[in-house]
This record gives sequence, structure tokens and C-alpha cells, in this order.
Amino acid sequence: MKTREEAVAFCNTLPFVYEDQPFHDDNWTLMRHKENKKTFAFIFEKDGLVWINVKATPLGGELWRQVYDAVVPAYHMNKQHWISIILDGSMNDGDIRRLIEDSFDLTKKKNGRGA
Repeated sequence: MKTREEAVAFCNTLPFVYEDQPFHDDNWTLMRHKENKKTFAFIFEKDGLVWINVKATPLGGELWRQVYDAVVPAYHMNKQHWISIILDGSMNDGDIRRLIEDSFDLTKKKNGRGA
């Protein structure tokens, strides 16, 4: 996965999601849950590469940062609960998809309440 289109296409395979651009800036695409409007992926371009901010547990985020140089503390987000994935070709698609799916699960509606 290297492009914004590939990232958005994968996010759109998850159930009950939609694409949003609330910042009136074509550089930012947010992928949200329909039922609670929470964002699970911020997709944007920075330094000539596509980045994806995803939610992670503090321990999970730290572990992924140790495994991949392309996983860093999230750009413009809470560094404890969010990480950035830089789509530079160094990560396999399965791990990128797993991080997006984990973020999806961490932000979806639970037990009648928002995440």
C-alpha cells in the first residue's frame, strides 16, 4: 500500500464507514464510522509520502514503533493514543491493514456508547 487511493479503498472495505474532508483541505481525508462519526484513519500527504494516523493502545503503539521505522508518533495528534504510518514501501500491506483495523475497532461504538 503506497497511495491515498489504496488506503481509502481498504478503509472502505470495513463495515459502515464513510470518507470525509472536514478541514476544507484536499490533503486531508478522514475515514469515519457511520454510527458514531468517530475517525479511525486520517490520511494525508507529508514530505512527499502518504501518511495514515491511526488509533493504537499505548503499549501497541510503542511496540509497532519499535518494529518499523515507518511507524512514528502521530503527526498533529495525541502521541500516547495515536501513531502515524508512513507509506514508504517498508511495511507489508498486511501489517498496515492490521493497524487500520485495530484503529477501527478501538473507535467503533461499543455497548450502546461511543468509543
